[in-house]
Amino acid sequence: MTGVAKPADLLLPSQSAEPSIPIRFVRKSAAASDLSELTSEHRAWLDATGFRPASRRVALLPDSQGGIAAVIVGVDDTMIGTGPDPAALEVGHLPVLLPSGTYHLETPPANPSLASIAWGLGAYRFTRYLSEPSTKTVRLRLPADVDRDEVMASVEAVWLGRDLINTPASDLGPAELEAATRALAERHGATVSSIVGEDLLKQNFPMIHAVGRASTRAPRLIDLSWGRSNAPKVTVIGKGICFDTGGLDIKPASSMLLMKKDMGGAAAALALGHMIMAANLDVRMRILVAAAENSISGNAFRPGDILQSRAGLTVEIGNTDAEGRLVLADALALADEESPDHLITLATLTGAARVALGPDLPPFYTDSDDLGLKIAECGLQVGDPVWRMPLWRPYDRTLDSEIADVCHISNSSFAGSVTAALFLRRFVRKAARYAHFDIYGWVPSAKSMAPKGGEPQTARALFEVLRQHYTRD
Repeated sequence: MTGVAKPADLLLPSQSAEPSIPIRFVRKSAAASDLSELTSEHRAWLDATGFRPASRRVALLPDSQGGIAAVIVGVDDTMIGTGPDPAALEVGHLPVLLPSGTYHLETPPANPSLASIAWGLGAYRFTRYLSEPSTKTVRLRLPADVDRDEVMASVEAVWLGRDLINTPASDLGPAELEAATRALAERHGATVSSIVGEDLLKQNFPMIHAVGRASTRAPRLIDLSWGRSNAPKVTVIGKGICFDTGGLDIKPASSMLLMKKDMGGAAAALALGHMIMAANLDVRMRILVAAAENSISGNAFRPGDILQSRAGLTVEIGNTDAEGRLVLADALALADEESPDHLITLATLTGAARVALGPDLPPFYTDSDDLGLKIAECGLQVGDPVWRMPLWRPYDRTLDSEIADVCHISNSSFAGSVTAALFLRRFVRKAARYAHFDIYGWVPSAKSMAPKGGEPQTARALFEVLRQHYTRD
């Protein structure tokens, strides 16, 4: 795991004796009251330096020896809308804005656990390829009522997902993604198997094989299992396209530049798996990663081809750049065979999702109103927001094919994310609850809790859903 330091170095136990600098919040809605608690000298200092309570506004108050007496953090708590405690989210900016040192939250926000997670996520840096990475280290002494193990599990999970997405395809192909899965399994006592290359045909995963066969790096289906065999079944499927050229329907250079992130669904699945196993949820968890590289060669699959699927449906290929839903469909058919209680797909699937909701708000799809409400609620609680979109059945006919059971892309230019979800839904028949997430997997510009780069979106939201549903007594 890369970064400025390991999460354990940045999040100190509440009982740590290390001296620390207090962090105080000044709310825009109550600035006069919050500032009245400061000394007159410090209020004068803030006036002289032009401090105003707003997001990303920080002031360092001096002490008599030339050090830092306290940190003042502005909080804009007047914004319209619902979401997490704004002070907790503001903590995510601080590792970038503050100098090296150890700090503590003098008056913890309403959600101190989220604030602690925000610190750990905001401190992440991907330094694997830097000759001289920054040596700045900002540490937080956790509030007394925060469970450090829970915070650490969330932060470590996201760092793992970010590391995987940020690693270029030259160093992260299907085999390396399998190695990362095996490393996670070893840490938690899980088991892993894989089906590789031509064995995919022998064991009836023809679409995973078709997507990956043009690459010199063999495609594979990676299968991680953990938990007691008779516990409720939770199966998570991650799209693991380690690089996507678009295949014969080749992408333009500008669209190919970020395609190392096309395994972001797999990264999010592994991040979620780490949190589930660290929390010891009473589930039989299964993670399926359909890993391949969508490359170009003489044996690449073609537009107009008819592919067999594991589920028995024949699939007409409309565009080879819509490969993710093909590998997911074979993995879905396998997962659905054992009727899981929760079945989840995570994938960087469509540009249409970004057009609809932008990079920060992944859409998700489910037939279950109860599950949909819980996912949306938990996403807001933990600062990992999502937005439910409709599985609009009338659009299903746009996937009709005259020569196969289904075409894998719509014959319309509209509702691309919806029709992709409808295609996947055809391969789910027995699962009690199913949800599909069309994530971006990338932060285009730094924000609270996330630097620019890879992001395993929805992993924390889904963990909170499953934690509330399956926590052991």
